[in-house]
Order: sequence, then C-alpha cells, then structure tokens
Amino acid sequence: MKKKLDKAIISMICSTLIMSSVYLNMSAVSGQENFPQLTDKESINGVIAAMTLEEKAALLVGGNTQELEDDEDEIIGDQAERVPGAAGETQAIERLGIPSIVLADGPMGVRIDPTREDDANTYYATKFPAPNALASTWDPELVYEVGKAVAHEAKEYGIDLLLAPGMNIQSYLLNGRNYEYFSEDPYVTGMLATAFVNGVQNQGIGTTLKHFAAYNQRADNTINAIVSQRALREIYLKGFEMAVKSADPWAVMASYNKINGTWATESEELLTSVLRQDWPFNGFVMTDWEFGQRDTSQQMNAGLNLLMPGREEQVESIVNAVQEGTLDERIVDRNVRDILEIIVETPTFLEYDHSDVPHLAANADVSRHAAADGMVLLKNDERTLPLKSGLTVSLFGTPQVEPMTGGRGSALVYPPYEVSIPEGLENKGFTLDQDLYDKYQTYVAELRATEEFGQIGEGIFDTTFPTLPEMDVAEEAIKAANESDVGIIILTSEFGSYGADRSLDDFYLSESKQKMIDDVSTAFEEAGKPVVVILNVEGPIEVVSWRDKVDAILLSWQPGQELGNAVSDVLVGEVNLAGKLPQTFPIDYHDLPYSDRYPGTDDFVYEEDIYVGYRYHTTFDLETAYEFGYGLSYTDFDYSNIRVNRNGKFKDKITVFATVENVGEVPGREVVQVYVKAPDGKLEKPELELKAFNKTKELQPGKKENLKFELDAKNLASFDENLSAWVLEKGTYEVKVGASSEDIKGTTTFSVKKDMMIEKVNDVLAPEVDFKRLSKRDNKG
Repeated sequence: MKKKLDKAIISMICSTLIMSSVYLNMSAVSGQENFPQLTDKESINGVIAAMTLEEKAALLVGGNTQELEDDEDEIIGDQAERVPGAAGETQAIERLGIPSIVLADGPMGVRIDPTREDDANTYYATKFPAPNALASTWDPELVYEVGKAVAHEAKEYGIDLLLAPGMNIQSYLLNGRNYEYFSEDPYVTGMLATAFVNGVQNQGIGTTLKHFAAYNQRADNTINAIVSQRALREIYLKGFEMAVKSADPWAVMASYNKINGTWATESEELLTSVLRQDWPFNGFVMTDWEFGQRDTSQQMNAGLNLLMPGREEQVESIVNAVQEGTLDERIVDRNVRDILEIIVETPTFLEYDHSDVPHLAANADVSRHAAADGMVLLKNDERTLPLKSGLTVSLFGTPQVEPMTGGRGSALVYPPYEVSIPEGLENKGFTLDQDLYDKYQTYVAELRATEEFGQIGEGIFDTTFPTLPEMDVAEEAIKAANESDVGIIILTSEFGSYGADRSLDDFYLSESKQKMIDDVSTAFEEAGKPVVVILNVEGPIEVVSWRDKVDAILLSWQPGQELGNAVSDVLVGEVNLAGKLPQTFPIDYHDLPYSDRYPGTDDFVYEEDIYVGYRYHTTFDLETAYEFGYGLSYTDFDYSNIRVNRNGKFKDKITVFATVENVGEVPGREVVQVYVKAPDGKLEKPELELKAFNKTKELQPGKKENLKFELDAKNLASFDENLSAWVLEKGTYEVKVGASSEDIKGTTTFSVKKDMMIEKVNDVLAPEVDFKRLSKRDNKG
C-alpha cells in the first residue's frame, strides 16, 4: 500500500485551491465590506451572482484533502475531516456562508471510524441487516423504521447525506454487491427503497439513490452495459423512477460503467432526459468515488453536479473549459444551484448541534426486529421448528466462530458489539456442546495463523479472508448425536474481496462442507434427532444436492450485529417467520441464461433482456430450487374471495381483493403477492410480473383480514420502444394472487378494450449495436 502523504504536505496541497480562490474572491470584490450570504433558498441566486468562477468550480468538486492515487484505501473513508471515516465532504465557501456538508456510507448503517486520535470516546454505529435481508421482510413500514434509525445516527454524528440506498437489480447471481441491493424485481426494489428514503429524509438527513444505472457487476467498473431501451425502462430504471417520484431523494449517484457506449456520468440522456425531464428529479447528481479520467465538461453538460472525492485538476478543468468556451457558465450556475438548494436543507446549514451520542440500544432493537423478520424459512419437515428453549445443541461449521454479520467496503459498519449464533443460543437458554465449540475455536485459530488462510490485503476494500475448509467431524458428529437434542449446521459463502464478483465456489458448496452435512445428518438420523441448517450467506447458493439430508433450513442472510439473537428469536418461535425470497434460488447456476458469459469484458450484452429472475424461470418453465416470493411460516394461511372490481372492466385503475385467514395454530403474518399475466400483443410479455404486495397484520388463529390492491395503468403498462412510450395493450389480463410466484392461490381477470398510451417519454438510451434478445417467440430458452 502506498504511504500516505505527510500531514504538512497534505495540508499544503488541499489549501492551494482554497487560497487561490480566496485571493481571487478578494480581488473581485475589492472595496466591498459585506458579501451576500446563503441564508435560505431565496438567497441562492444572489449568492451565485457573487461567486467567482473558481468558487463555482470548487463547489462542484468534492473537498478532497489527500493526494489522489490509484489505491482506493488512500482516499475512500478518509476524506471527511469533520467526521473521521465518513466518505467525503463538499467544499466550503466561507465568505458567502456556504458550509461544507458531510457524506457517509452506507447500505448497512453509518460508516465512520469508531475511534479518533487523541479522543477517548467511541463512535460506534448500529449494523443493520443487509438490504436483501430487509427486502425479505416485504414490509415497507419496517424498512421505514430502519431508515429512521439510520438517519438518527447519521444526524447525531454530524452527517448530512447518506450514500444509500443501493437500488440496482439482482439480475446476475454472482454480482459481488447484490447484498447491497434489494431484489431481482424492480417493483419490490422501488417500494422498499421509497420506504427507506422516506424514513431517512423525514428526519432531516438526505439520501442518495445509487448506482445509476445498470451497474450489475463488480468485476469491471469500466464495462459497457449494452441493454435495450425496454429492459432499461421496465427493469433497470423502474425502481429508481418509483423512488424519485414517491420519495424525492436529495441526491443520485451515477455509476462507474458505460450504458450503451456512454459513461453514465457523461450521459445527458440518462442524467437529464430521463432523470430530470421524464420523472422529474429535483436534487443533485454526484459521481461515485471516481479514479479514472472522465470528460469534466461533458459531465457538467450532462447534468452531473458533484465530482467526488474531488481533485484540484477537476476544478482547473471546469475553469479552463468556461474560459475557452467549451462549457457555458450558465451550465455551471445551474449545477451550483442544484447543490445549494440541497445544502440549505442540511443539518450543517441549519446548525444542528449533533451530540455524537446516538441511541444505540434502541436502534439495536430495531436491527434485531428487522433481522428476524427478514429471515426466510426454506424447509421445515415434520414441524422441526420451532425448537423448545433449553435443549442441548451441537453446532457445526466454522461460521459459529466467524459469523457473517455483513458488510465490507462501503457497507462496512463498526458496531458496539456483534452477537454470534452460539451467544444468541445461550442467551435464549440453550445448552451448547462446549467441547465441540472449543474444537472449532482452536481449528479456526490455527488455520488463520497460517499463510494459506491468513488475511490477504489491508484496508476496508482489499481485505480478504480465504474460505476455510470445514473440520472433519465424522467422530464428533456421532458423539454429538448421542449427547445432544438437535444438531445445527451453519453454512456461509466466501467473504471475499470487495473489488470482485462472487465466484462459482460461492454458489456451490465445497467438498468439506458437503462431507460435514453428510456426517452430521447421518449421525443424527441414526439417533432419531433433527438437523437444522442456518444459511448465513450474502446471496443464493446451491441447495438441491443436500437439502433432503436435513430437516429444516433457515436463511438468515447477513442480518447485522444482532445475528445470534435474531436467529434464536426465530428458532424458538418468539418470531413467527413471514420472510419471503426477493431473489430466486436456482437449481444450478448453469441453468441461467447468462452463465456462459457473465461477467464478461468490455462490452457486456444484456441478452436476457426483460427476462430477469423469476420472469425468466416462469416464462421458460425452468424449475427453481426456491422460487421468488417463497417462504414458509410456523402457521398456515387460506386465501379466498379473490376478485377485481368494476366487473373486470379496466379504466384508469383496477382494484384487486383477497381475504386471508390464519388456519394454523399460532399467530402469524402473511405476505400476499399480486402477479399479472398480460396478453401478448405487439409486445411479448413475461409469464407473470409482480404488480403489488401487502403484508397482513398479525393474525390470531382463526382470524381473517380483507386486503385490497390498487393496480394503476402505469404499473401495468409495458414500454414500447418504437413509440418511446408506456402502453397498455388491449386484451384479457390475468391477476394471480398467491404466496409466491409459483404458489398461486387464486386467479381472476380484467379486460382492456383498446390500446392505451399511458405516458410518452424521451426517446433516449438506445443501443448503438444490434444484438439478439432472448424471446419466447423464438421457442427456445
């Protein structure tokens, strides 16, 4: 790793820009005693008129205080002087009353340094569940509460803008950042991101939708995503559109990649035509933390406002471009205005007196609740779960020693504590097989001390802990089966480098893990005792080869700092599971339509087009291991009275009705999902698409709830590239209400009498090259 510059040199470098700007300011306003001050939105025009060109350029470039080099660890997370460990700051223009504002990650909570030089205090933040775990709750109200809790901590630590939520679609299974995103479905993504944004911003903290757009791999940030206009509009932009229109986020972060030949940060079609005109967006747009060279003038013209983390040459580039006539200063003024209109809303500008003492205990409760509600019960033969508290448990698997609570890189959070699964079980009154646990501790410690399995790299972005082979437990399993009431196996995938996608080794279990499952399941089956598997993973893994050997499977995802307590809450039934999968579990990775070409290099073609996730599986009749929307409960539900209003005749919207009854023996909640099969007309349609969902209140046994769902024309429409419009085609629409994309409980229909153009939009973002799209009309998958 490159050595950081001496503090004196750093100070000299970062002050160069400020000092030069100040000298110019003073010469430009010689003789004036009072400068216009930024006091509110009405003052913005006067302040811009008083700014020098250098000051305007400085405001459009982040307040980076370090030499920018190729090593991300030298820059990211070390930029904010006011809040150490935050991602960055903007530039202050003090003479005009413009403060710098602080930006901080991230997806699983506030990322700042927990300790500071010459400071005995600690600055911990709550580690919340990963976004895909939150999505498994299918509960916007709960996600709102998580956003509210994250905002509280950000505000009390002096942060103005949160660099979250991540909203890219989980269209490619091995994307290394999928856990930072919500779902493979844009509607789920849009609904839950909207809830999170509202939860944060209602507390006076801003949010940043990211990464805009089609950022669906981590292997190569410079990839050119070649994707059709229809797939962009229906799949990859839809969630962003919903959040922009429903939650009014303060900021959007443009992605690193190209889209159809143009860098996202230089794309006027993306940042202006779509984002500001079609939707429209009212905040400002920033880069991700850029290290490659981009055309600064083109970025400014495209509608990009803020270059992060900021380099002095970028300021010079803006100034030179204006002076040379290649960048109109009115564009600079526009971009400055967008930023100032947000700055006047921030806690820093409003002089909020932050405490540095957030309510960590209360927020831990929120995290624990969300973690438990986001877990998904994949299997539960013979009602193995819930378990009775007080049983003797034997734990297998190295993750009991090294739990994956979640987060690295931008998602890294430093919590005050993390509860492992052994700790959580003991807190709930279970008795652990201590001898077995001690063996695992020794085994893990010895392997981590070796060169082969020791830590690779340093820093939050480059650190990798190689996956450990599982300990041979053939003898231990026999002993444990004779002495314990239940065996619990904890499985995890590789906790790899932040700068890469997942590998097939993360999807398929290793030989040592398969042998562990065989040994444990055989021993406990012979003893007549159950085996439970806990999947402490960041994404779907292969399950079909081993799931019949165990009695129950609980998917915990990466649930944050309360991992062990939340798992235990679920295992004993204090929380009745209602989690549903927001992402399909395929049987085999090679069944997927992109398996032979992902992640690709240079130009990556989105050949599967609109057939992403369950849309592909249902349309091309491909069996899944666990389908989208799947999840078991400790109780059972019955669906009835599924119908639509208006005698099935569509006007501007239609209402779907359903009644859900708890016909089991314990209280529970059910996520009711509404799918629509649209008629094939000019545009071919997937077999079904999710159009609405709702989660019942907690229903006592024998109790019912009547639910209704509003389906409007825009949500039902498809995108016609030839018209550059959202259209609702005539024909009969099948409404399928169910517990998952495959477990449909009832079907009803409505009709559209004639084609309807719902919304005309800008004809932009067309691919520069022709490519073969997946189509069911070709009669091949």
